[in-house]
Amino acid sequence: MPIFSHKLTQLHARLDEQIRVEMKRRMPDTLRLFRLKRLRLDVKDRLHARALRPQFS
Repeated sequence: MPIFSHKLTQLHARLDEQIRVEMKRRMPDTLRLFRLKRLRLDVKDRLHARALRPQFS
């Protein structure tokens, strides 16, 4: 796996964890959740775009 894709995968996992932690709070911050989910979606879109890009050796 290329290093950039690996970094994006790690970032996606960290964002997932932050979302889980925020949702477990008694009064989750909805604005923070929205931002985290938007970032996670952006990372997912970038990963998907890289997967569709032809690989050159």
